[in-house]
Amino acid sequence: MSLDCSTGETPPLAAIIDALDDPDCRAIIALLETPQTAREIAEETDLPLSTAYRKLDRLRDAALIAETTEHHRGRHDSTHYVATFDRIDIELDDDHEFSVDLGQEATQSLELRERLRQQ
Repeated sequence: MSLDCSTGETPPLAAIIDALDDPDCRAIIALLETPQTAREIAEETDLPLSTAYRKLDRLRDAALIAETTEHHRGRHDSTHYVATFDRIDIELDDDHEFSVDLGQEATQSLELRERLRQQ
């Protein structure tokens, strides 16, 4: 399974706040301590699969989750979703501008676990 959780850019604060304001998105984030498929997420949150995909898109656009792909020999690849942060810091700077920082220590830990699993 390849794991690429780094987006390189922090999304607009509004995208993050909007995603976190959604109770379904918060429920999904709570499940993503380990990678899960959309079907697993839908079942755990009692959401229709189509709704789960919409919420996952919203979370991905806010850079709060990332997709990982597991390649299966002779079968379809499977996509898993994982949280990309372990904290969110919002600050007001001297120019009265908000900045956001998504702490990604959890992501680094997941990448390390993935590398160890592949060895």
